[in-house]
Amino acid sequence: MTSSKRKVRSTPSQTFLSKTFHWINIISLILMITSGLQIYNANPVFGGREGWHFPDFLLLGGWLAGGRHWHFAAMWLFSLNLLWYGLYIFITRRWQRRFADRGDLKALQVSQNPKRKNYAWHRLVYTAIIPVLLLAILSGLAMYKPAQLHWLSGLFGSWQNLRTVHFITVPTVILFTIAHSLLALKVGSIRLVKSMFL
Repeated sequence: MTSSKRKVRSTPSQTFLSKTFHWINIISLILMITSGLQIYNANPVFGGREGWHFPDFLLLGGWLAGGRHWHFAAMWLFSLNLLWYGLYIFITRRWQRRFADRGDLKALQVSQNPKRKNYAWHRLVYTAIIPVLLLAILSGLAMYKPAQLHWLSGLFGSWQNLRTVHFITVPTVILFTIAHSLLALKVGSIRLVKSMFL
């Protein structure tokens, strides 16, 4: 009886809203990346129109306008999802357990506990992705409405700089997703990862 209770307690529990956020996040990211690659192929960021193109099986939209429609639709889904989740963790004060603090930085320097260090890395990576996501959204909006948001696009110096910055945020987010998942496995094993989606 006691052991069964321990098993139940040891299984991580996530709220319905947390699971919904993660599912919407993954779906919208896949839609944005594949449609973004469709847009990229119309005029590659690196090498001009003769630059390297991504294969068709990675693309969504069928052509430039189709890719743009999918990309902007998914962008609003992704941005609004981040907004409501940000409000959710702020209101519920979950940010205290999600984001890195001085204790995590100290643990990385002096702690001899591997689990504590993994936990600190997990929170640090989780915190570091926030400015990257904001940069992705802001640079995307600057390309979406360059005339109306000229003050924003002007911050990047040139159109090519703007496109390059926006493109670089994509592999950064992918690397974050991989690091986030691997660290979640180290911190809470496969049970923690499954708890976020099932």
